[in-house]
Amino acid sequence: MSASTNSEAVEILKNITTATLTTILLKKGLRNVWIRGAMPLRPDQPRIVGPAFTLRFVPAREDLATPASWGSPISTRAAIEDMPEGCVAVIDAMGIADAGVFGDILCARMQKRQVAAMVTDGVVRDLGGVLGTGLPVWCRGAAAPPSVAGLTFVGWNETIGCGGVAVIPGDTIVVDADGAVVIPQALLDEVLAEAPEQERMEAWIVEEVERGAKLPGLYPMNEETRARYDAFRKGQG
Repeated sequence: MSASTNSEAVEILKNITTATLTTILLKKGLRNVWIRGAMPLRPDQPRIVGPAFTLRFVPAREDLATPASWGSPISTRAAIEDMPEGCVAVIDAMGIADAGVFGDILCARMQKRQVAAMVTDGVVRDLGGVLGTGLPVWCRGAAAPPSVAGLTFVGWNETIGCGGVAVIPGDTIVVDADGAVVIPQALLDEVLAEAPEQERMEAWIVEEVERGAKLPGLYPMNEETRARYDAFRKGQG
């Protein structure tokens, strides 16, 4: 499997929790992969997987952050028209929580273009309208002021920092009830190979706990527990 978020990768990762992914990436030395502040806007959003399409804001500057800038060639409007189907739009808003990066109209256009989800360390505006578009959103919440009240949009499809995490266009983004996790392109194949087994193992451990097993030696496994688990796996095979 190539290191890109193809349909097979998407189907595998849709069955893997972000919690499991952070554990796998931690074992590979990556501690900083969970985007801070990006939580589901509504509780019933499904797990979503897609390649990162990045957008970047910087602090507002009065000569640049104006309503007129919305018609500029370098604008959020132009960026949306460049978003491919199935991507996850990841927006660096520097954690600003008093200026909404996108509102209902922009989210409606993203939904029309079949963008998979939007993730930001900032907030949205027109909350009711955004929810009405059906676009899955992970963010800090909502605020009435427009983006130009606190932010200047400067570009898209470049390396950004979102919620304290470096995100490169094409990185794989997985979002669920626990938030948003970034899988670097170079590690995607390894994660795809290891994640299903990690989920199976943890499910077995939960079953053992429900049977009354004590945690020491179970989680993490000692040699005896590992042997029992291996026997279970062989029985399943």
